[in-house]
Amino acid sequence: MVNFLVSLDSSQRESLPSSLFFHTYLLLLLLLRPGEPNSEEITVIGPGESILALVGEEVEFQCQLSSSLDAEHMEILWFRNRDSDVVHLYQERQELYSRQMAQFQNRTKLLKEHIADGSVILQLHRVVPSDEGRYGCRFLSSDFSGEAVWELEVAGLGSDPHISLEGFKEGGIQLRCSSSGWYPKPKAQWRDRQGQCLPPESEAIVQDAWGLFGLETSVVVRVGAHSNVSCSIENPLLIQKKEFMVQIADIFLPGTSPWKTAFLGILVGLLLILALLMILVLYFFQKQRRSQEKLMKQAEKEQGKFIAQLEKLQMELDWRRAEGQAEWRAAQQYAVDVTLDPASAHPSLEVSKDGKSVSSREAAPSLEAGSPQRFAGQTCVLSRERFSGGRHYWEVHVGRRSRWFLGACLAAVPGPGPARLSPAGGYWVMGLWNGCEYFVLDPHRVALTLRVPPRRVGVFLDWEAGKLSFFNVSDGSHIFTFTDTFSGTLCAYFRPRAHDGGERPDPLTICPLPVRETCVPEEDDYDTCVQPYEPSDPALGLW
Repeated sequence: MVNFLVSLDSSQRESLPSSLFFHTYLLLLLLLRPGEPNSEEITVIGPGESILALVGEEVEFQCQLSSSLDAEHMEILWFRNRDSDVVHLYQERQELYSRQMAQFQNRTKLLKEHIADGSVILQLHRVVPSDEGRYGCRFLSSDFSGEAVWELEVAGLGSDPHISLEGFKEGGIQLRCSSSGWYPKPKAQWRDRQGQCLPPESEAIVQDAWGLFGLETSVVVRVGAHSNVSCSIENPLLIQKKEFMVQIADIFLPGTSPWKTAFLGILVGLLLILALLMILVLYFFQKQRRSQEKLMKQAEKEQGKFIAQLEKLQMELDWRRAEGQAEWRAAQQYAVDVTLDPASAHPSLEVSKDGKSVSSREAAPSLEAGSPQRFAGQTCVLSRERFSGGRHYWEVHVGRRSRWFLGACLAAVPGPGPARLSPAGGYWVMGLWNGCEYFVLDPHRVALTLRVPPRRVGVFLDWEAGKLSFFNVSDGSHIFTFTDTFSGTLCAYFRPRAHDGGERPDPLTICPLPVRETCVPEEDDYDTCVQPYEPSDPALGLW
């Protein structure tokens, strides 16, 4: 206990606070308290002012307190440049990785064996060039805060130089030297066998994605003392270099070998032969290309001619179709009422009561004795009307029958009554066989090609002009015209053909006239043939 004697008069005693003596006593106790160090005397000792680390290896950052204080309960922070750039954080006796910078994640390890003595080590693995820079560590507790900073330098010793022979250039041989994996930027040097520096022809240094530098340099070696050449690449930070030497035989250097002229002559000869081959190849390809162009032009010309012919044929077809339609419409003005004569019908045929249609019977009756001779081979029926002059037009609905014959023929006896066909001929007939083979007998069979299958056929007779024409009423087109000299009376001819092979054996029906509408082809007017043509059919032989 220290006693202080203070003598004050009454006026001064009233102005001082009552606790002055107590505060003074506490201050003296704190200043004179033994056994505890002053916080101003504790410092943080880092690894030094500068550390050198090699690329791909690991480096240690050791930090410790100047006094052997227990740092287990302290906060220890390793940072880069500033406090917010956390490299590693130790807090509350555990390592916190959530605040760690992305580039240091999974690359740091804290060694805490001597943390009770105030010493810790942080290991940084797989060093890369981007790790280079300023670092620091900080110790923090409730009554102490201190830090130490240092610089980290990174160096990379690249691969061994690789020298390649590029070929002849400017009276010498060009060599190229390359190496990669250096940091910082390396320096390259060419030297001859006496150690003299050779000026490089070119030099290029590039940096890859990892920050490492690659170098490529070239030199032209000429005749003389330069036959032995070395390429060295040095790291300026490590003061270490890698060197590679190559020896060039005199035979490869210009002017040093008696074989030089022969070698160059052979080389020039080979180049000339190669050039000649290239010229021949180019000539061949140009010739082939000109030939192809000529063929293409000829093909285009032929195609143009073909198209022109098609257009001409189409125009002619359109003109003929228009002419045929005009002829058909003119023929309709001479429409006559035609009826069938049952007395002229073959027994296998059945004529309707109104005399307008005829069809084949399912079972043909046998011929009786005394039947007309015409029934022996002609399953036909004629019209009642006889034509010995003038113009006459009638239409017949043929439907979907696969076999039929229409036209006109000579009558043996003019006027009313049964008629007999002339045995010497006198037929002008158009027909259909097996559903798709249209033809006429003129007098022999002549095939026809029709764009639209007719479902109704118009027949026009101009007796004085000697013409019998057929029209496709389905599209108004002209089919065929017989030109002859009629020397007798004619009558209309109908032959539905027995045993029709079609699925719909429609009868042959004379259409009422005049017809004011134009028939339109049905959906399946273009059906293909089902039954083949049978030239050996005896009935077809008689058309």
